[in-house]
Amino acid sequence: MIIFIIVLIDNKGQAFFFQNRAGKDGKVFRIIKIKTMNDKKDKQGNLLSYKERVTSLGKFLRKYSLDEIPQLYNVIQGDMSLVGPRPLHTKYLSEYDKEQARRQNVKGGITGWAQINGRNTISWEQKFKYDVWYVDNLSFLLDLKILWSTFIKVVKKEDINNTKDLSMPPFKGVKRR
Repeated sequence: MIIFIIVLIDNKGQAFFFQNRAGKDGKVFRIIKIKTMNDKKDKQGNLLSYKERVTSLGKFLRKYSLDEIPQLYNVIQGDMSLVGPRPLHTKYLSEYDKEQARRQNVKGGITGWAQINGRNTISWEQKFKYDVWYVDNLSFLLDLKILWSTFIKVVKKEDINNTKDLSMPPFKGVKRR
């Protein structure tokens, strides 16, 4: 509740961020996160870069993954699981190759195998390999290991960012030959 109130004040009354994401079998749902960026735009009306829009509070919330807490609602609704491949933006669905698309065979999760093995410091290709590996090796014990490892990663603040810009570059799809 404390985080919610602070974010509400910091973001001028907007505490949550909603976005369509692809879940199991590509089913679209609205993910909920704590809003960590403002909506500032340039003179042409385009959103400024991530680096220019993320708030100081937002950086803190992302560092400790506190912006993910509202996704527990998505878990309760049945759209997500605690553990599974991170649900990605729907625009990426048409960009997956056949192997990468297998990540959609299970519910997306708040955390997953890719998150504990590099999170945003690894390439998209490696993320998808980890996601498919998870689908092929799904088990209760693996989920427990991922949950415990996630807790350790968050406490240690490991593997949070890929670049100085603090965000993962957009997925450009499979290189077609």
